[in-house]
Amino acid sequence: MNFQNTEIAYKLKSNKQLLNNLLIFRLISSRTLVSVFTKIISLSLKLNLPISGILNKTVFKQFCAGIDEKDSIQVVKKLKKLNVKSYMHYASEGNKSENDFDNNLKIIIKTINITNEDDALPFTVFKASSLGKFNLFEKKSSGTTLSQLEKKIWNKTINRIESCCKHAASQNVKIFIDAEESWIQPIIDEIAEGLMEKFNQEKTIIYTTLQMYRKDRLKYLNTLIQNSIKKKYKLGFKLVRGAYMEKENERAYKNGLPTPIFENKNLTDLSFNNAIDKILLNIEQCDLFVGTHCEKSIIKILKWMKENKISNGYKKIWFSQLFGMADHITFNLASRGYQVVKYVPYGPINKVVPYLIRRAEENTSINSQLPKEINLIKREIKRRKFNAI
Repeated sequence: MNFQNTEIAYKLKSNKQLLNNLLIFRLISSRTLVSVFTKIISLSLKLNLPISGILNKTVFKQFCAGIDEKDSIQVVKKLKKLNVKSYMHYASEGNKSENDFDNNLKIIIKTINITNEDDALPFTVFKASSLGKFNLFEKKSSGTTLSQLEKKIWNKTINRIESCCKHAASQNVKIFIDAEESWIQPIIDEIAEGLMEKFNQEKTIIYTTLQMYRKDRLKYLNTLIQNSIKKKYKLGFKLVRGAYMEKENERAYKNGLPTPIFENKNLTDLSFNNAIDKILLNIEQCDLFVGTHCEKSIIKILKWMKENKISNGYKKIWFSQLFGMADHITFNLASRGYQVVKYVPYGPINKVVPYLIRRAEENTSINSQLPKEINLIKREIKRRKFNAI
């Protein structure tokens, strides 16, 4: 599989867009600049300073489809032209009030309805913590007893989560429950397992997400597969490397705890690829959705598919990359007929700042990816200039 065809990769990008992308990638490849940027943005939000204009022209435009579902649908339509599907996500984070959570539920339900109406949208997604108080997820995960008031609030949270999944099932829409920080993940795992058992009896509707940079996830994966076989329900796995590396290490250091994540990328890659092997071995029991920008992991799956005479369009194996990144993987896979999906986040600029900061921080951590992005864009710009002569 050749991922280096830049003409295919950047077919939807104008020359101006390519130059903007190049500038953004160069900026976020600097750990120092990203550190300064995140501090300025965080401070500006606290002081209610007008930063939307700056963000809109930089990281927001790069990593988000727009401020609402209408903007996102326009992106979805463009991607569909090149055989790339999408899944939309209202990426608002840092919500604290019950009104916020109720509003998020309405938006998720609306997104499910939109997804049901368009074959270019095979999935949708939500974060459990967008539907309830973070501290209650933390307490439930640690086994802390809730007060009577907290129990009432928690029951509302569970009802919101179940409402999302019930509505998705009624609309035949596949839905991901995102993975989050390790200290709230135990209760999210418990919720996801219960919902998969409830709604995945005949086909896979609910997907849980595994962040394979965590040292305990491979063992957990094995346990899930064994349990699902015993209880006779299907498993959906969204497999990612991990999104909270900085936070995980910082929290572990502050609390004098061993970090829950692997110390280096090689160990994470090994964990990720071992998870792929385990799921492929049980593909009749599982659906696999691989969120990765790592070509080696993708090639590993493509090789397995070829060896097992599985068609490129097999609907139990999906590949996904982030909006604004890894277009060389997305569009080259799609050109060969594989099931490829772009993660398309949207939301008001001030609401998606935590997501944008995380994207910027991740890219300084995964520094082996950015040079490749930069070089491929430069190569495409050069190719276009040469062809214009």
